[in-house]
Amino acid sequence: MKNIRNFCIIAHIDHGKSTLADRLLEETATISERERQAQVLDDMDLEREKGITIKSHAIQMEYLQGGERYVLNLIDTPGHVDFSYEVSRAIASCEGALLVVDATQGIQAQTISNLYLAMGSDLEVIPVLNKIDMEAAMVDEVKDQIVDLLGCKREDILEASAKTGQGIGEVLEAIVERIPAPKGDEGAPLQALIFDSVFNSFRGIIAYFRIVNGTLRKGDRVKFINTGSEYDADEIGVLKLKLSPRDEMRAGDVGYIISGIKNSVDVKVGDTITHVARPATEAIAGFEDVKPMVFAGVYPVETDEYEDLRASLEKLKLNDASLTFEPESSLALGFGFRCGFLGLLHLEIIQERLYREFDMDVITTVPNVSYRITTTKGAVLDVHNPSGLPEPNHVSLIEEPYILAQIITKTEYLGNVIKLCMDKRGIMKNQTFLTQERVEINFEMPLSEIVFDFYDKLKSISRGYASFDYHQIGYKESKLAKLDILLNSEPVDALSSLIYVDHAYDFGRKMCEKLKELIPRQQFDVAIQAAIGAKIIARETVKAVRKDVTAKCYGGDISRKRKLLEKQKKGKKRMRQVGNVEVPQEAFLAVLKMD
Repeated sequence: MKNIRNFCIIAHIDHGKSTLADRLLEETATISERERQAQVLDDMDLEREKGITIKSHAIQMEYLQGGERYVLNLIDTPGHVDFSYEVSRAIASCEGALLVVDATQGIQAQTISNLYLAMGSDLEVIPVLNKIDMEAAMVDEVKDQIVDLLGCKREDILEASAKTGQGIGEVLEAIVERIPAPKGDEGAPLQALIFDSVFNSFRGIIAYFRIVNGTLRKGDRVKFINTGSEYDADEIGVLKLKLSPRDEMRAGDVGYIISGIKNSVDVKVGDTITHVARPATEAIAGFEDVKPMVFAGVYPVETDEYEDLRASLEKLKLNDASLTFEPESSLALGFGFRCGFLGLLHLEIIQERLYREFDMDVITTVPNVSYRITTTKGAVLDVHNPSGLPEPNHVSLIEEPYILAQIITKTEYLGNVIKLCMDKRGIMKNQTFLTQERVEINFEMPLSEIVFDFYDKLKSISRGYASFDYHQIGYKESKLAKLDILLNSEPVDALSSLIYVDHAYDFGRKMCEKLKELIPRQQFDVAIQAAIGAKIIARETVKAVRKDVTAKCYGGDISRKRKLLEKQKKGKKRMRQVGNVEVPQEAFLAVLKMD
């Protein structure tokens, strides 16, 4: 056990985690020449196309130092704020972390928040300065920033370039020397923490675990403590590039177990595996349950694919524990699911994965956050969907979730960034100058304001130099109104939204204008209205497609023409009563892209 090292790589987006992982795998000869490619561990097509890591990936390496053989278990983590739950799980199964900082960009918001996660779990942090081969590298300045942040010595910071391979040997030496070996008792009852799982259509569910105490042998009868289900360990082994079977695994090891589990409910990330014959008395403290930030309805395009969608979501949840879903129905869209996501990128990735991995075409409704309503009778309700809001005369108080946003930017863009946050109803808490060039500002803001386009606007006004991170701090009272969209006096529940009162008029007007462009013309006039309660605040009309009925009437009195027009008018009126308006899919998506 003294020769095992478990560590993860944490950093901000695009600071070079996956490339560093590639070099470590090459340096330890874990992958052969044939298997070499960029982002080896990012095995999803989506990850390669977007150049981001979505899942944490574990892999085992072997390394010789001073005549001794060491086993290094590496977990590469995502950098984007929407996948921070993946990072927290990786950290829980390690003793050390490589904190990678880009020498051209310095410390950014995600670097700090991931570092706090690691320190909260008492990990040994090794700072690595990456991309030192770049012309724009500011090695000394960024080293000063790291010393300020970590309080370490300057000589503790390793310099490396994951692209050229410079300094990778020193990183491996530091891992062996500085990161402590795992603690645990091989003779104690088995306790193994599940940190991830994946569905395989041939083998059932494969669970990835880290053994904290005890020994696991192939063929043992095991039990999952939280769910209480029992299985035989048909195959156990370690994670190389492919699964590599073993007969026995001991405390400190990281590996996988296949036990023919078919039901996805039986495996929960954060659960503990133990022996049936000699069970552990208590489960390991897993990870806290994740709280989704953004909610959206996901509906199948074909209504009879509802059960298929449920099965696909269950399989996805195995692989992405931060996804939550529950059934719901809508008048416009039929039966579907109310899904909770950690952010808009997470929503986009899930939608794309449903399409690619399970061939499911889905419609997603307007994302929103959950509100807390106190009724006049004193009951407290959680409302995820505007259609679930009680009547206005029954509501005494509406509260919305607030976040603490941490933004790090260059001083020249400070004014623009503050103005953007103020426009989004932000309250400034403090600002700290990290160096003369860089400033960190903290804002309290409503979550609903940053869900849509905040991140894109922040990037464009700061020319990409601002980094952003946030966490939820609770609920605050707010002046909100329910904005309904009516088509021919019929409300469309999928388009209704809860919105801040002062923004409602503008938003309603823009919605009506946008829908007027998107809804195809019918044989009758279609009135598009935005309403708060009984008060109409905006209206647009899609004009009817009309036939020129007076064409065949040549000459004579005007009353002859009028007679024909009146006849047409009656027909249109009757058609309006029986006709219904189809809302195209683009209309639901257009709301997301509104300025």
